[in-house]
Amino acid sequence: MVLLKWLPYRLVDKFLLMLANFTLGRTDQLGLRRPKMGPIELKNATGKTPVLDVGALSQIKSGKIKVTGGVTEITKNGAKFKDGQEKEFDSIILATGYKSNVSNWLMGTDFFTKDGMPKTAFPNGWRGENGLYAVGFTQRGLIGTSSDAINIAGDIADQWRIINGYKNSCDSHVLFKDSQEK
Repeated sequence: MVLLKWLPYRLVDKFLLMLANFTLGRTDQLGLRRPKMGPIELKNATGKTPVLDVGALSQIKSGKIKVTGGVTEITKNGAKFKDGQEKEFDSIILATGYKSNVSNWLMGTDFFTKDGMPKTAFPNGWRGENGLYAVGFTQRGLIGTSSDAINIAGDIADQWRIINGYKNSCDSHVLFKDSQEK
C-alpha cells in the first residue's frame, strides 16, 4: 500500500504479482488459477481481495490436499466431475471463486439464495443443515471468514463429542493427547 503513494496501481500490481510468483511459485501448476487482474485492480473493481493461505498451499504442494475443478454434482459420498469421474471423499472444501456460484450446483438445500449467499446473515450464516457449512460468505473480509471457521470447528468438535459420548472438551482433549502418544 505504501508503493501506491508514489506509483500507479498497475505498476504496483505488476510488482506484487512478480513477488507472488517468486515467493509462492507457479500456483497454476497446482490447479490454483490466479485472477486475470492484479490484486489492487481486483480490489478496486470488485471490492474483493484475493487470499491464499500459505498453510493450505504447503499442503497442496505436498500432495496432502488435492485441487480439483469442474464439479458438476455433489453426491451422498463425494462428487461427480465434468470429465465423468465420480470420487468419494471424507471432506470437500469448495473454493468457488470470487463470485459465488453455489446455487448453480448445490441444489436441494435451502441454505443459499439464488445469488449464492447464505440466507441467514452474518454472524449466523455459517451453518446449514446436515453438516453443510459455509466459510467466506460474510462480506467482512478475513475477520468474518475467521469467525465462520472458528464457529464451524467448534460445531464439528461438539458433534464429535456428542457422537462419542464425551461431556466436555476436557474429555476429548485427554483422548487426543493419549492417542497421539501411542
